[in-house]
Amino acid sequence: MLETVVKRERDFGTPASISTQTIQITIDGTEVDVAVGTSVMRAAAEAGINIPKLCASDNLEAFGSCRLCLVQIEGRRGYPASCTTPVEAGMVIWTETPKLHELRRGVMELYISDHPLDCLTCPANGDCELQDMAGVVGLRNVRYGYNGASHLHDATDDSNPYFAYDPSKCIVCSRCVRACDEVQGTFALTVDGRGFASRIAAGQNDSFLESDCVSCGACVQACPTSSLIEKTVIDMGQSEHSVITTCAYCGVGCAFKAEMKGQEVVRMVPWKDGKANHGHSCVKGRFAWGYATHQDRMLKPMIRSDISQPWREVSWDEAIGYAASELKRIQSKYGRDSIGGITSSRCTNEETYLVQKLVRAAFGTNNVDTCARVCHSPTGYGLKTTLGESAGTQTFDSVMHTDVIIIMGANPSAAHPVFASRLKRRLREGAKLIVIDPRQIEFVNAPHVKADYHLPVRPGTNTALLTSMAHVIATEGLVDEAFVAERCEAPAFQQWRDFVSRPENSPEAMEDVTGVSALDLRAAARLFATHGNGSIYYGLGVTEHSQGSTTVMAIANLAMATGNLGREGVGVNPLRGQNNVQGSCDMGSFPHELPGYRHISDDTVRAQFEQDWGVKLQPEPGLRIPNMFDAAISGSFKGLYCQGEDIVQSDPNTQHVAKALASMECIIVQDIFLNETAKYAHVFLPGSSFLEKDGTFTNAERRISRVRQVMQPKAGLADWEVTCALSNALGYPMNYSHPSQIMDEIARLTPTFSGVSFKKIDELGGSVQWPCNAEAPDGTPIMHVDEFVRGKGRFMITKYVPSDERSTRKYPLLLTTGRILSQYNVGAQTRRTPNVLWHSEDVLEMHPHDAEDRGIRHGDMVAIQSRAGETVLRADITERVQPGVVYTTFHFPESGANVVTTDNTDWATDCPEYKVTAVQARLVSEPSTWQAGWSRFSDVQQSLLDGRQREGQKLEQPAATPAQPAQPITEPAPILSSQE
Repeated sequence: MLETVVKRERDFGTPASISTQTIQITIDGTEVDVAVGTSVMRAAAEAGINIPKLCASDNLEAFGSCRLCLVQIEGRRGYPASCTTPVEAGMVIWTETPKLHELRRGVMELYISDHPLDCLTCPANGDCELQDMAGVVGLRNVRYGYNGASHLHDATDDSNPYFAYDPSKCIVCSRCVRACDEVQGTFALTVDGRGFASRIAAGQNDSFLESDCVSCGACVQACPTSSLIEKTVIDMGQSEHSVITTCAYCGVGCAFKAEMKGQEVVRMVPWKDGKANHGHSCVKGRFAWGYATHQDRMLKPMIRSDISQPWREVSWDEAIGYAASELKRIQSKYGRDSIGGITSSRCTNEETYLVQKLVRAAFGTNNVDTCARVCHSPTGYGLKTTLGESAGTQTFDSVMHTDVIIIMGANPSAAHPVFASRLKRRLREGAKLIVIDPRQIEFVNAPHVKADYHLPVRPGTNTALLTSMAHVIATEGLVDEAFVAERCEAPAFQQWRDFVSRPENSPEAMEDVTGVSALDLRAAARLFATHGNGSIYYGLGVTEHSQGSTTVMAIANLAMATGNLGREGVGVNPLRGQNNVQGSCDMGSFPHELPGYRHISDDTVRAQFEQDWGVKLQPEPGLRIPNMFDAAISGSFKGLYCQGEDIVQSDPNTQHVAKALASMECIIVQDIFLNETAKYAHVFLPGSSFLEKDGTFTNAERRISRVRQVMQPKAGLADWEVTCALSNALGYPMNYSHPSQIMDEIARLTPTFSGVSFKKIDELGGSVQWPCNAEAPDGTPIMHVDEFVRGKGRFMITKYVPSDERSTRKYPLLLTTGRILSQYNVGAQTRRTPNVLWHSEDVLEMHPHDAEDRGIRHGDMVAIQSRAGETVLRADITERVQPGVVYTTFHFPESGANVVTTDNTDWATDCPEYKVTAVQARLVSEPSTWQAGWSRFSDVQQSLLDGRQREGQKLEQPAATPAQPAQPITEPAPILSSQE
């Protein structure tokens, strides 16, 4: 079982050899077979012999500085370092001799002579490699006095909110520097000085907080002493047990060891055997987990009959009973289809499955949708149409075998940083890079990574650009004809070739449309088609457009035309935004699809679910979220169950969303914090954080990973138990005793999951990639190997259709949005952590030319107005954006980013067009109507929260003025905090 693991995982000292050829050597009298290229240190470790070491680690290249790992090799002079010495056939090695013992003890004596002798009070006591090695070499005394020069009084750098750097404990092994370079790829640390004066420095002698450090924790994890150590360990001491679980932030799905003291988390350590992250992490997953125990957590159910009334705390039974009675009343009065539900990409597969089951079986309708639709539903539609499966094709590790990479509409270093580190490593090894983005993301021109081509596409013209790339490939004889002939539908391919070859699709003809140089586009297309393995990684900058589905199909066309599918190092790879975007789609969260992407109108499929669930299902698709809003405003949709989603802050055109919610008679919000949507709710059901859950998440590479409960649900019930209770109260029985039973049901009804179980996931080392079934009992790392899921790949015509949202004289700028490293999505979690030190507000990036035209300077407050609304942001004047384009993030509710986004959507999926909004910008001195209302509301919230802390959980609160969208709507009652 993987649930509980030892604190310190086995370290073999140097990375494993990739060679399949073996040779025989002798270590301490025993003959062993090892792979060619293996270090002597690793060969010994694999044979069960641990050579002392301090500077070596098996996730770093050998360094050979500590001199503890010396060995004797017959026929060689001296005592070579075992970490930097590769094995040779017939080599005879001795790892323990009197001379080696003497040398190692002498080396250790020198280390200890400049090290504080405070082991009993040191926070790393019991978890310190220096301490361990002193014992291993038998050090009993130090002959050197403490009267000479030393570093024992060097000042500690406490600037970073999560860890401290104590140089007096540093042995200058350089593991932190190498981890920053080799694993993270930031190169923020260095060894400053020479000889005795050598010290670790964060940049040019800056503090860690002011340096280029991104607080990923790689240096902390690499440190063999307490020189770099988590402040939680300093405050709380060492943990007493650990549990393997999965991060609840982005779609990378990093595995972590939650190191615990009873029910308290001491620290989160990236798990070395995690298949998605291989022991690496980012600042969010590594450190920003404190929100789970934040004082803003809502731990009591609450109800109110009208949103103008204050909340009233009640028992779980009363809250569930009231919610069920209201849903029944609404259906009785307005009809079966007058209510619906929204599933969450934050919740587990099992929880999401239950919500869609609740809607279909207990509500009796297909009115179910998910927040995943507003980000990646075009991926599902586009890839299903062309390749036959609604998911990415590769593993993250596949990037290490690619030769040329396209990053399109994604910013991996901000939104998927652990994958970005791996991608940077491959680029440093020589892979080529093409960035397609309106903005200069880090990958365009970083200190150690530089794109070969940056194609600064004009927002809204992705399809035109990709079709022009296809034109080059089709007209210059760069198509992989053999691959296409064997793997793709011939008639569809010929139609596609004829279409893209038209003169109007050439780079020259499209140059004025896309804003991209025809010469650069042609060169980039040739590079991708001819440079070996080609892979495409894309994000929301592709999908959140009116032609999002078309662009995804254009990406698939490009991959098929160049033969870049079905093996390692190639593929089409959507970078999912939230932790379980893939899973929420897999679980049947769309109104037209049951789990496994099978249409609700399919009689055979529907019959399987009806037999298993014991209820008749409706054959017609239900309402998507935008349809629910429209129906609410028109008066026919009156009740909503919303789990783990803040649609007021995250959905476009905030004013329209708020008006729809104010028109409903019963809104049930289930979340860990009172959020913007809760302003319009009648029932609030406390949710559980990922630390309180059992279940699975599915990441962007289709990897199903276990989420394990490390503490009891603080509100008393886990999310899946709440959904079951509501279903039972509605008269449809859900009686599970553990989430593993829910997964068993999912496997029973979903062909691609038929081999999945909690037991199987454990047996396979913690995760498995679907499809996992009889044909692929150990999962499917690479999709479409011999043939596409749909049989033959289908090329699709991708005609460029301009967005209705385009620049005009009234709105001459195009606004696009994205994310930043330290904050996450709508910020409900990260804003409740010290991450706000790096990013405390959303800002508006604007090109100097556009700023000068408007008299705007860096730091000024700027009003952004669209046809949907207006908000105010602080200006960041930068050349990261091109003239005519402005950019912001959406992590803070007071910024009101979605006040200005419009209701334009993708033609196939209704995915909102977040990435293209025509706006005007002007210098202002006052906040917008939205922000002024939000500010007043936040003051009231804080006073209410302070009162709750002083007096305990108050049952009722006084009325207060809430935040208002751009135009007045029905005024809801106050809430305690404003979050996701």
